[in-house]
Amino acid sequence: MTTVAAYAAPAAKAPLERTTIERRPVGEHDVLIEIKFAGICHSDIHQAREGWGEAIFPMVPGHEIAGIVTEVGSGVTKFTVGDRVGVGCMVDSCRECENCKAGLEQYCTQGNIGTYNAVDHAGEVTYGGYSTHIVVDEAFTVRIPEGLALDEAAPLLCAGITTYSPLKHWNAGPGKKVAILGMGGLGHMGVKIAHALGAEVTVLSQSLRKKDDGLKLGADHYYATSDPETFEELRGTFDLILSTVSAPLDLDAFLALLRSDGAFVNVGAPEEPVSLNLFSVIGGRKTLAGSGIGGIRETQEMLDFCAEHGLGAEIELISAAEINEAYERVLGSDVRYRFVIDAATI
Repeated sequence: MTTVAAYAAPAAKAPLERTTIERRPVGEHDVLIEIKFAGICHSDIHQAREGWGEAIFPMVPGHEIAGIVTEVGSGVTKFTVGDRVGVGCMVDSCRECENCKAGLEQYCTQGNIGTYNAVDHAGEVTYGGYSTHIVVDEAFTVRIPEGLALDEAAPLLCAGITTYSPLKHWNAGPGKKVAILGMGGLGHMGVKIAHALGAEVTVLSQSLRKKDDGLKLGADHYYATSDPETFEELRGTFDLILSTVSAPLDLDAFLALLRSDGAFVNVGAPEEPVSLNLFSVIGGRKTLAGSGIGGIRETQEMLDFCAEHGLGAEIELISAAEINEAYERVLGSDVRYRFVIDAATI
C-alpha cells in the first residue's frame, strides 16, 4: 500500500478537505499514474452530496483523470513509464458478460466499477482523481495523444466521451440537424464534437448569455429556451437532441422539436423523476433515450478523434484549495466550461 494525498468529502454535503488515502500495490496488470490534472464533473457534486442516493464516505471524487505512468506491473503490455494516459468513469467490469465482450463495459450487466464511490472486486472502496496518484488496471486506462494538452484532455474522459458516444450511435454527421441542450461542461464538448462530425448544430440554452461562445465553438444556430417563440419556430426541426441538462425538463415541449423518427437522448441525469405524455413519442415515431459514457475502445477512439480535430475542453484551471468554491460555481452555472484541478496543488 502507498499513502497519497487527496481531497475527500468526509460526509454527505460536507466540504471537501485535504487528507491521505491508501493506494493498492501495483499488480501484474496495473499501472501507477501520477495524476497531473483532474476535471470537476457535475456528477462529482451529485455523488458527494448524495443527490443520486446513498454513497460511500469518505469520498474522493474525480473521474476525469490525466497523468503520466510512473510504474507498470510485470504483465503490462499497453503502457510504459512516461506514457501520457487517462482514466475515466470506470476502473473495472466483469469482463465476461455480453456487453463487456462487445466493448460496452459501461453497460456491464454486473455493473461496472466506478472510479470512485464504488467497491472493487477485492472488496476495497475506490477513490477517484482528486489525488496525486492512482493505480488502475491497464485494461481500463487509455492513451492521451500527443496532440492534446493534458489539462484540456482531462475533461474528455467524461464530458468528451459522454457526448461523443451518443452522437456517434445516433449517426450525427453531414445532413443531420443536431441540437445540444445545455451549454455547460458536457454541452460545450457536444457542440465541438457534433460540429467536427459534420452535423448542422444548434444550441438550446436557457438564455443567449453564451451565444458568442457557442457560435465560436462550432454551433450554426443558438436559441433561448426561455423564449416561447423558440418552441414554435423549431417545431419538427431536429434529427437528434442531446440533453446535457441535469434538471427536470418539459419533455413534451422538447419532443415536439424532433422530426419524425427523431431521438431525444438524455446524458444529463436529474435527481428527480420527470413526467411524459406518451403521445409525444407516438406521434412521429419518436425515440426518448438515454446514454452513459462509452466503452474503453470507444473512449480511445474519442481521444484520437479529438486530437485529430484539435478539440480540447475549454477549462478554468484551479488549485485544490478552490474545490469547494468551484462546486458552488458549477451549481450557479458560473464556469466556462470545465474546472480542472492542478494535482500539483494537492
